[in-house]
Amino acid sequence: MGTGIDLHGKDETKAAQRAVKDAISHSSMVGLGSRFKFGSFSELEEALMVNVTVAAPNPEKVDGDAVLSVLPEGRRRITVVKGGLEFPTEDTVEEARTHDVVMVNACIVVLVDVDKVERR
Repeated sequence: MGTGIDLHGKDETKAAQRAVKDAISHSSMVGLGSRFKFGSFSELEEALMVNVTVAAPNPEKVDGDAVLSVLPEGRRRITVVKGGLEFPTEDTVEEARTHDVVMVNACIVVLVDVDKVERR
């Protein structure tokens, strides 16, 4: 799970990229080497399936390919849903006196296709 924020300009793709980077910074796949034998990096790349779900205020503004480009490896898939946060809101824009801010959340699930790798 991760959170990304763009403090100036409400760039939801940039916030989504930051959310994905945040999510992968909280995880580790070190244990994969003890469970599976990978003969090469390309074998690892083919065996990993990386599913990303991003929640953004305006899903249509998120460039999914750009978000997936920050992932280091694996076969990638993205789903963008409505969520996240925009500030200020329509009700608080006058009082807020701040730059437009957007927050996006990301959830990453990594699966291993066990039919493509040898178990240890």
